[in-house]
Amino acid sequence: MNIHILAIESSCDDTSASVFKNEVVLSNSIANQNVHREYGGVVPELASRAHQQNIVPVVHKALKDAGVNADDIDAVAFTRGPGLMGSLLVGTSFAKGFALANNIPLIDVNHLHAHVLAHFIKEPDQETAHPEFPFLCLLVSGGNSQIVLVKDYMHMQVVGQTIDDAAGEAFDKCAKVMGLPYPGGPLVDKLAKEGKPNAFEFARPRVKDYDYSFSGLKTSFLYFLRDRLKENPNFIEENKNDLCASLQSTIVDILLDKLEKAADDLNISQIALAGGVSANSGLRDGLQKMAVRKKWITFIPKFAYTTDNAAMVAITGYYKFLAKDFVEQDAAPYSRVVF
Repeated sequence: MNIHILAIESSCDDTSASVFKNEVVLSNSIANQNVHREYGGVVPELASRAHQQNIVPVVHKALKDAGVNADDIDAVAFTRGPGLMGSLLVGTSFAKGFALANNIPLIDVNHLHAHVLAHFIKEPDQETAHPEFPFLCLLVSGGNSQIVLVKDYMHMQVVGQTIDDAAGEAFDKCAKVMGLPYPGGPLVDKLAKEGKPNAFEFARPRVKDYDYSFSGLKTSFLYFLRDRLKENPNFIEENKNDLCASLQSTIVDILLDKLEKAADDLNISQIALAGGVSANSGLRDGLQKMAVRKKWITFIPKFAYTTDNAAMVAITGYYKFLAKDFVEQDAAPYSRVVF
């Protein structure tokens, strides 16, 4: 029996729809919101309005690209949270209306859960390696930094997480201090390739167990620049590549040190990356080098499945469909949640 899932992702500033046939992606349509660039970050009210404009054409394109009609869909999955409440409400409302109109089940998906299960997306006529259970997933994004013990498709345990700011936020905020446009993370990555990773030293917070902290690093970076700019007003411009390389190296080391400790203590050698920051080349390279030393088997998703996208919602919805894990029409979105 073939199962067709339509998925909706609207947790932040990207409107996305995807259609799956069983575990295989047939389409994955995304509409970005460039309006936030001039404000240096996502403006929730503008994001929700843009979702309202984008969601119908994005879903239409996803169905068209997949070569299916609305009456071919067996269930609709949607991101219920965490995320921006206004944005989530748009996706949730559309999914409810679609499910009701077509008399099909409604599936709610945890956004973080979906990032992890992006590793199980299959593409037509392609062989893709998937992690075996149990495995550890380093989930890093603008809002989350977590080490997740993945026991099976539906059972996951957060063994470590940030106690304040996320790694992606540290990238973006430090980039903003340097005068780089939003989003700053990808630009830091690009400039870091031309810089020296050991040019400057920044704070490396000491946090117990497998947890993270990045607020101290941001403060250290800010004060470092403040002091250097007093001596040389052109310091940032003259050292931008080295600053980016040193910042990136520090964040990557913090992330991988805790991952290594968790993997050693839990005796797990299957390691995966997920979330928007998993697109960072420094993190990818660092993980690969550590994998050689530790004899890990690593899994890094395609760039298309690292940032927010509906394909990861669809694969999660597929597994929940098999488990008959549905929700009713009164299901409300949530802005904050853990696994």
